[in-house]
Amino acid sequence: MSTRIAFLKGHGTENDFVIVPDPENTVDLSPAAVAALCDRRAGVGGDGLLHVVRSAAHPEAKDMASEAKWFMDYRNGDGSIAEMCGNGVRVFARYLQRAGHAGEGDLAIATRGGVKTVHLAKDGDVTVGMGKALLPDGDVTVSVGERAWPARNVNMGNPHAVAFVDDLAHAGDLYSPPPFSPAAAFPDGVNIEFVVDRGPRHVALRVYERGAGETRSCGTGACAVAVAAARRDGVDPAVTGTPTTYTVDVPGGTLVITERVDGEIEMTGPAVIVAEGEIDVEWMGSALH
Repeated sequence: MSTRIAFLKGHGTENDFVIVPDPENTVDLSPAAVAALCDRRAGVGGDGLLHVVRSAAHPEAKDMASEAKWFMDYRNGDGSIAEMCGNGVRVFARYLQRAGHAGEGDLAIATRGGVKTVHLAKDGDVTVGMGKALLPDGDVTVSVGERAWPARNVNMGNPHAVAFVDDLAHAGDLYSPPPFSPAAAFPDGVNIEFVVDRGPRHVALRVYERGAGETRSCGTGACAVAVAAARRDGVDPAVTGTPTTYTVDVPGGTLVITERVDGEIEMTGPAVIVAEGEIDVEWMGSALH
């Protein structure tokens, strides 16, 4: 193995990622190694890690290789594996463009949540086809301290609980996962969004992400919030026959979410590569001991 591993650093509305290009899937990225790299004081720092692998070279993506050349092997900041990351997909696409693997226009990217269609626009924004939202039945409650709220269960390839609150400060410090019930609703944990209204079809959120804590943005969370807000407002494009768009403010910026008549959801926002360099393998080895 080389004594150094190439990496880049990028973010989408300040949801930031360590990017490790590894087309042939030869870099051993154990959970501990990912956590070390994402450590904000002792490592590179990031909410998560984007492992860039050719679909044909990864056992979890081989079946998608005919549809998408590249696989986003996404890891949370604590090293755990996640199904999808909306901001991560945009940054992943921006890396592929920077590396000469993609140009302006449409691009397919394989993820554990399925193949996602991405559009790289001339103005720099990236639009991701996020698939359809699933709205499981059953009441869910989220609580912080003595406050509790009903939450909408929305699945965007990963699970979300969306709670509408009067003040985003009511979410507390979000250092630890807010309690939810029933536990059976989310056996693998859940991303929790706290949401306030800013205006007509305009909301703002704070989010606790599984495996990462509070983050500056969550793409799948913004989509889940837009769908939950639309249903709360009595809007369902499949019924009205008209697409609906919500502006979603996150701590790190703004995302625009559109739900089409066929249920497909599109998310548009920025994606930025801020740096590139090399990881010292000797440091990584020492960090794991």
